Amino acid sequence: MEALLALLLLLASVQRSASVQCFAYFDLDSGECDAELGEVDQDDCCQNPQYGYQEADGSCQSCGPPAWSPWSTWSPCNVLCGEGVRQRHRGHYGFGRSEKEDSNLKDRLQTEPCNGICCDDKGWSPWQAWSPCSVTCGGVGVKKRQRLCSSPPECSMACSGPKEETERCEHPSACPVHGGWAAWSDWSQCSGTCIADQLFDVPLRTRQRSCSSPAPSTDTAPPGNSCPGDAVETQACSELPDCPVDGNWGPWAPPGPCSVPCGEGLQLSVRRCDSPAPQHGGKYCEGQSSRSVVCQSPCPVHGFWSGWSPWSECSATCIPEGKAAFRTRQRLCNNPAPSSAPPGRPCQGDDKERENCQDLPHCPVDGSWGSWSQFSPCPVKCGVGLRESVRTCNSPTPKHGGLPCPGEGRKTAICLTNVHCPVHGVWSEWSRWSDCKYPWGKKDIRCQEIGGSQKRTRTCLYRAHNGTFCAANSLTDSQVCYDVNKCLIKGNWEAWGAWSFCDPPCGANSSRVRNFICEPDYSKYRPTIGRQQEPATFFGTPRARCQGLPEGGERSQTQPCVNVPPCT
Repeated sequence: MEALLALLLLLASVQRSASVQCFAYFDLDSGECDAELGEVDQDDCCQNPQYGYQEADGSCQSCGPPAWSPWSTWSPCNVLCGEGVRQRHRGHYGFGRSEKEDSNLKDRLQTEPCNGICCDDKGWSPWQAWSPCSVTCGGVGVKKRQRLCSSPPECSMACSGPKEETERCEHPSACPVHGGWAAWSDWSQCSGTCIADQLFDVPLRTRQRSCSSPAPSTDTAPPGNSCPGDAVETQACSELPDCPVDGNWGPWAPPGPCSVPCGEGLQLSVRRCDSPAPQHGGKYCEGQSSRSVVCQSPCPVHGFWSGWSPWSECSATCIPEGKAAFRTRQRLCNNPAPSSAPPGRPCQGDDKERENCQDLPHCPVDGSWGSWSQFSPCPVKCGVGLRESVRTCNSPTPKHGGLPCPGEGRKTAICLTNVHCPVHGVWSEWSRWSDCKYPWGKKDIRCQEIGGSQKRTRTCLYRAHNGTFCAANSLTDSQVCYDVNKCLIKGNWEAWGAWSFCDPPCGANSSRVRNFICEPDYSKYRPTIGRQQEPATFFGTPRARCQGLPEGGERSQTQPCVNVPPCT
């Protein structure tokens, strides 16, 4: 067998095998593969005897030495009531298995009679009530109902058919239509032309919208919801100029120096127009403000701001990630504007103002993948492995209801070491016992009450590529014996032997047998042999003679196996 395995490995190295789906684990109990690596040559996959691969028919096969799986548990009896059979099976897997072993049905399938015990089984419970219809308005939906299998596991065949039913259901009534706002109307004219009092008397303007896009339904049950929010919006006309205030003279001041240091001025007695002073374009006091000669020196006019304009719409409908949504307003330096000759002082402060729109929702941020990592090193030192590269959904991470990254966060690549993994040795079955021989010389001890000895051997199979030798047990085994092969020995009828399994295990004309045992009488042989007093064994098949017939008059019985399934 070792020579055969070596030859297979040699042939595999000369000619490449077909590509297969390779798996990192093969389960001998179930015959299934797990942990898929990918498509590689069968030779590369099976450099590791722990691996498995998928064959053309979809079944999984082991890369290890030939081995039988454990027997499955017995199936339930194949009839609910009366005579039937139950079966169990096992699989044969691995490299180097023989066609003869695979073709012997008895090695893979065992069948024995059984009696169905479910003659009075109830099977399905009554159907449960229908579920509510999947729609409550507007057309066709579905409803469901279920039933339960009340049978124990061994009577599960009593529950045939579906456990769930579906049925169409209709709700012809229309679904409610919820109201939606139409667009805002244009702003109305301001309620005044100027601002009499910045705190308490600022003119207003309004705009309106209607709940008509669509209008809420009134003929449905329930009716549609009204539009949320207000139908009218009011805004202060803060951009209007202040209302003018006419001036009035104050008392005359004593005469003084010229009123200006440049140009033509006045050395005069003056009175001030400050009771009140004119404001916001109001009329200045009528009449002279001085009683002397005017100095010809023009005075500069300093600028003063008009009112702020209304706030603009926000720059976005939601707050972008890492940015801000904002709105702005403006004002003009024209109340009054600064003179140019001589130059008046410009208005103090900014002509624009900006503020963040804090009440908006955050904009959804869709996730985007970061870069792939470098592939990991090959994780195995022999056979085939799987390297891995990963990426993270963090460029950016999805936020505020944004979509996750599309695709996979992990990709793999097969790596080949071109190094065969160790194949550890497995003990063969013991050989048959050798003939029982006299240990000293060639004395014939057959049918004699003289002890002998015999041996059997086994081989450590499949060991290759520095695999470990079979567990430290002996290659040979020996025992003391008496050679009773074909010897006439008085016997005694004992009891019926065990029934055989059904033969054939599937298909027609299957039966089983049992024999009444004629037990040889070895009472004249000593129970131990030799100085070491080793327990004696008996080699060969004696011609045991039992007198008459056993009780009942039958030496063997045959029983048909009923309802055996066909072979597949």
